Amino acid sequence: MTQLPSAVSVRESGTGTPLVLLHAFPLSAAMWSAQLDALPGPAGDRARVIAPDQRGFGGTGLGSEEPSLDTVADDVARLLDTAGIDRAVLGGLSMGGYVAMAFAQRHPDRLAGLLLANTKATADPEAARTNRARIAAAVLARDSVRLLLDEKMAAGQLGPASQHLVDRVEGMVAAAPPAAVAWAQRAMAARPERLDVLAGVRVPAAVVAGAEDGLIPVTEAELMAKALPDAELTVLPGVGHLSAIEAPEAFDAVALRLLERVVAAG
Repeated sequence: MTQLPSAVSVRESGTGTPLVLLHAFPLSAAMWSAQLDALPGPAGDRARVIAPDQRGFGGTGLGSEEPSLDTVADDVARLLDTAGIDRAVLGGLSMGGYVAMAFAQRHPDRLAGLLLANTKATADPEAARTNRARIAAAVLARDSVRLLLDEKMAAGQLGPASQHLVDRVEGMVAAAPPAAVAWAQRAMAARPERLDVLAGVRVPAAVVAGAEDGLIPVTEAELMAKALPDAELTVLPGVGHLSAIEAPEAFDAVALRLLERVVAAG
């Protein structure tokens, strides 16, 4: 297993059932602020919410490894080691979901539950891989992520009713280092299909989709929910790609229901 980068940034709140939340591209753990506040509960003992910045984003170093989501999944396992956690519920949104599925494949015995939001288990088609390569090359050549803002990435990630959140999301996009953006794009382009991995998941799972998600259609969520042996599918009306930001209360309700199922399953 690879080593964690020398600098690792983690946000944490609460005690109780460990819940690790993995952020979307090209954001940071700052996107989970509502969940860090709400999910532990009034007494703070309902869940131990851990939200790491993934490689290169936020306050976490990029390291020297070649781009791979498997490497990021191993980072999560090392993070659990450091936190003294044997098994955790793992939740990921978009890119975070890709990492969560890689973790489910590489560290299945450490998974207590799985939450997949606005993500997909299928591999990128050729056109998507080509576009990722274009973005990676451009941000490195310019040493700037301005391209992502010029192409209105933030607006494209949000549903029509959530455009008032553009400034917040753009702030996180603008803070992403070019090297991290390029590394993550190349890692995502190389990921395999993991529907077969989901078929082998033997813990409670939840799948969340946004009815207005313009990046990943609801049909992808349906494929994942069908593949998982014990999954509940929730489609959030009026919500785009960033469900945890756009509809935090609805997202949190799904997460809490999953935590209840995990506790009941022992």
